[in-house]
Amino acid sequence: MKEELRIIVSGGGTGGHIFPAVSIANAIKSRHPEAEILFVGDEGRIEMTRVPAAGYPIKGLPICGFDRKHLFKNVAVLFKIWKSRRMAKSIIRDFKPMVAVGVGGYASGPTLNMAESMGIPTLIQEQNSYAGVTNKLLAQKANKICVAYDGMERFFPKDKIILTGNPVRQGLLENKKGKDEAVSSFGLKPGRKTILIIGGSLGARTLNESVSTHLSLIASSDLQMIWQTGGYYFAHIQEALRQSGKPDNLFVTDFIARMEDAYAAADLVISRAGASSISELCLLGKPAILEPSPNVAEDHQTKNALALVNKQAALYVKDAEAVDKLLPLAIRTVQDAPQLERLGGNIKKMAFTDSADRIADEVYKLAVAYRERKK
Repeated sequence: MKEELRIIVSGGGTGGHIFPAVSIANAIKSRHPEAEILFVGDEGRIEMTRVPAAGYPIKGLPICGFDRKHLFKNVAVLFKIWKSRRMAKSIIRDFKPMVAVGVGGYASGPTLNMAESMGIPTLIQEQNSYAGVTNKLLAQKANKICVAYDGMERFFPKDKIILTGNPVRQGLLENKKGKDEAVSSFGLKPGRKTILIIGGSLGARTLNESVSTHLSLIASSDLQMIWQTGGYYFAHIQEALRQSGKPDNLFVTDFIARMEDAYAAADLVISRAGASSISELCLLGKPAILEPSPNVAEDHQTKNALALVNKQAALYVKDAEAVDKLLPLAIRTVQDAPQLERLGGNIKKMAFTDSADRIADEVYKLAVAYRERKK
């Protein structure tokens, strides 16, 4: 009979945190089916539905970030942090994990902090090229820190760092559709250059404005586009397109369920510069133009983008310049075959193909060492 294996995975708030977390959990379960894995996330955020849909139980904490614009509101934030720490301690005491894994997001702070204080080994997965405040604090007592970029010793103790890359959502490499079939699935024409525009599940205002401002340019071009607007902006964009007329070479949707098909259809991808998106582009070798969100901590998306730009693995447009420059640049780029080949080849060199498995192995080593100590 195999010995028990119990692991907490904490974090969330965005798909960029959830996809890697689920991938790590799946990698652990594939190697060790006996493992019990409990997620701890932020109450009311998307992990509370996405994680159970992936087959794992989850507990929610009433945690949130500090309001830097309205400091008086932080009295309530401090209470939520205190309550979350108490709840995290209770969860850990009841579940008795052998390792706690943090993937980013508010919930990982109190969960890993309490685990460390209770003698539970911890592993941090830092997805970005610029470490967040929470992970920098947790790193002082963490046992292992898995990172996706070189040079992270400027944030973390060098002896704890393992370069693993970021896990990506399952299924991206298992897609059997060729480009023409994938293009046809969106109602577009095979044989035409295709640009994919993605701004995350909620959408990205600047990316959407960049498209809607240049509808006539799109209509007059000999290419086609797949445009994911995000749920927040979809109704408004649909109404605007009804009034102005939607170009026939533009497919518009709020959410793409089968991202593997969208990637297969695309000759060029326009995207924000979140860590998960970049990892997917690297893994698939997709030429990309990155337009970093300015509304993130420490401007880490710009730093993510520049890590690729500096290796000639992607192009980059500032958010403030995107409405004017992004679409014209994309149309020029997708028609430049040598540049597409160069970008695709360079970004592919930055890919990690086994990130989830490598992180799962490190988690298991920590669990075994803890179990041996407790015997």
